[in-house]
Amino acid sequence: MAGFRLSDEQAALKEMARKFIEKEVIPVAGKYDSSAEFPRDVIQKAWENGLMNITVPERFGGLGLGVFDDVLLNEELGAGCLGIGTSIAVNTLALTPILLFGNDEQIQRLIGPFLEGPKLASFCLTEPGAGSDAASLSTTAREDGDSYILNGSKMWITNAGFADLYTVFCTVDKSLKSKGMACFAVSREAQGISVGKPEDKMGQKASDTRAISFENVRVPKANLIGNIGDGFKIALTTLDRTRPAIASSAVGAARAALHYAIGYSKERKQFNRPISDFQAIQFMLADMATKVEAARLLCYQAGFEIDQGNLKLGSYYSAHAKRFAADMAMEVATDAVQIYGGYGYTKEYPVEKIMRDVKLVQIYEGTSQIQRVVIARHLLED
Repeated sequence: MAGFRLSDEQAALKEMARKFIEKEVIPVAGKYDSSAEFPRDVIQKAWENGLMNITVPERFGGLGLGVFDDVLLNEELGAGCLGIGTSIAVNTLALTPILLFGNDEQIQRLIGPFLEGPKLASFCLTEPGAGSDAASLSTTAREDGDSYILNGSKMWITNAGFADLYTVFCTVDKSLKSKGMACFAVSREAQGISVGKPEDKMGQKASDTRAISFENVRVPKANLIGNIGDGFKIALTTLDRTRPAIASSAVGAARAALHYAIGYSKERKQFNRPISDFQAIQFMLADMATKVEAARLLCYQAGFEIDQGNLKLGSYYSAHAKRFAADMAMEVATDAVQIYGGYGYTKEYPVEKIMRDVKLVQIYEGTSQIQRVVIARHLLED
């Protein structure tokens, strides 16, 4: 990217993703929202179209695309269906620790299969008692010969019921807090893994969300990512890198809500005029559009800085993008429902689904409140 102009390759990626969601996602989004079934067929098609795991380096057989490219992709996925988009995006989230901190052998062995077929992965950080306070993990890893034995449970894990690989964060010594954290790649085939029932969520019903329990799960030392004590750094670095794309998915959802609201306002008549003729509606639409444009630019800035290697600045803009885009999308979706009036509150129209879906973006991958903490620390540090 030079300035604000996309390269030909980036424009092609964005257009391909847009065509994919128009053909394969939007027509079935309502069905999967109603049934809460996992969209395995859509995931298969996304993989076949090269829309998964796009940040795997070329030297390992991947496309070698950057965070900025992932931002472009996820805006389109979010415009189609946030639940389906989350299922795809979490693969990148779960594989990023391995790509950033794994050695070449681990990357080839653990990530190679994801390039050969539509496999899924899960990022296992959150626990029943450890959400925003990621350093207070209870899941433990105990050294035993050439392995580690994992015990504990994880909560709100996306793709949990369908994942082939779990990226699991745990502690070797609770008294060490963040300094005792470690990260392991755990195969779904390992003995002792129990996956809970799908959570009955408000929105993003197309994404699979469950609890996972690990009971004496033996993991070879070869699957330790980085070193013991690196877990906290791995988690934070990963989230800094993936938040711009998640933020961009919220931009896509808000863009879709705005699109629907504009269309409806032109068709809906009151007082013998389309409601789009009224200044009250015009001002709402104008504000919605400004918010979408501003959030998109924050996502672009964050992705650009990270791809340029400006990791500290990238972390700062990632927090800005995630906070602003998530809150913005909730505001825009709510305003879209308001423009639809009573019709917007029914499942006959798509805006209520968007409103339910975007709420989760204010919560996962770091709440809007935690993003404010990150931003403030950057502002106040010496």
